[in-house]
Amino acid sequence: MAQLIDRRPNAKNKSTINRQRFIRRYKKQIKKAISEQISERSITNVDSGESVSIPSRDITEPTFRNDKGGVREGIYPGNKEFTQGDRIKRPDDQGGGGGRRASDSGEGEDEFVFEISKDEYLDMLFDDLELPNLQKNQLRKMTKSKTVRAGFTSDGVPTNINIVRSLRSAMSRRIGMGAEPRRRLRELEAELEALRQEIGGDGKRCLELQQEVEALRARIRKIPFIDTFDLRFNNFVQRPEPTSQAVMFCLMDVSGSMDRETKDIAKRFYILLYLFLTRSYRDVDVVYIRHHTQAKEVDEEEFFYSRETGGTIVSSALELTRDIIAQRYPATDWNIYAAQASDGDNWNDDSPVCEQLLAKQLLPQLRYYAYVEITKRDHQGLWEHYTHLLDSHENFAMQHIREFEDIYPVFREFFRKHAQ
Repeated sequence: MAQLIDRRPNAKNKSTINRQRFIRRYKKQIKKAISEQISERSITNVDSGESVSIPSRDITEPTFRNDKGGVREGIYPGNKEFTQGDRIKRPDDQGGGGGRRASDSGEGEDEFVFEISKDEYLDMLFDDLELPNLQKNQLRKMTKSKTVRAGFTSDGVPTNINIVRSLRSAMSRRIGMGAEPRRRLRELEAELEALRQEIGGDGKRCLELQQEVEALRARIRKIPFIDTFDLRFNNFVQRPEPTSQAVMFCLMDVSGSMDRETKDIAKRFYILLYLFLTRSYRDVDVVYIRHHTQAKEVDEEEFFYSRETGGTIVSSALELTRDIIAQRYPATDWNIYAAQASDGDNWNDDSPVCEQLLAKQLLPQLRYYAYVEITKRDHQGLWEHYTHLLDSHENFAMQHIREFEDIYPVFREFFRKHAQ
């Protein structure tokens, strides 16, 4: 497999006009590549930029070419095997050619590598996502940032370049720089034409005028069609829009049955959730709860990196969530959300308790509750009891993650934007 990498420096903003057009045209392919690569990222660099590999077949454009067509005869040197009239078997499609290494599978695929920035990466990652069922209970504290147009600027990133404004600026510059030379050129051409009619085009003055005309024409031709000075970029600002204050409860199982891989998947899911909240909303409270046999509210550092473990009593986390809501987040003033990650293991007597806690005490107060079960085994009792809540509670959703590749699709399914 060959990779095509464009390492030409982007000096003086050359070729920046094409960047925004490329991202807009191949947005679907870029988003697909990001969704496939997100599972391979480490926890520490999930919010950085990315080198996106796009199969070259996805970015090819249809072209027309001329061909002679029909039946043609040709003579090729070095033929020792065939004579006129022989039928030649079609060769196997093994790829390669032109000095390239042949493929043993008969297939090949070149890739186009495209660098996107951190902001472009996160915009693609969380495109069309939102907190479900958000209501304006109290218009205070929480605001959602909305990107709005704010005119044009001479500085900006390539994705925001405004082609029409840039070309208009370039045209104004060319008219301004070429107005005086063109006026002088018309005068000299008129004088030269009059002198040629008078003396027939010979003489020292005619040669001088001809040299001046050629010099002015060369000067006009040297005026660049577009310059970095001409570039204009769309200017965008973040305008805060008050919506309603919201809180997200993150409940993570850290019991002994959660092995290292399962915990890593859970952490990646919560990091995606954290980036989504901080990227799309302002002042969203996030409450972190870890639990084994006992639940404890922790800070962000301890939530992601503590190694504490133990048995499993899931209801302890639900009860702590209920108590914190009662103490700090009344449902009349807050949009309350919760996301729970677990491998599904729980004490048998505790799973019915969890179902009742959710049905009777938590779900009536929550805008949305997302449960993700991370396991390669069959579902345990917790999943079976949670399934009973799906038909009777529209604000409850559950998904299953088996591998790292499932994290991003499950996350998008939880928080995809629904048509109003």
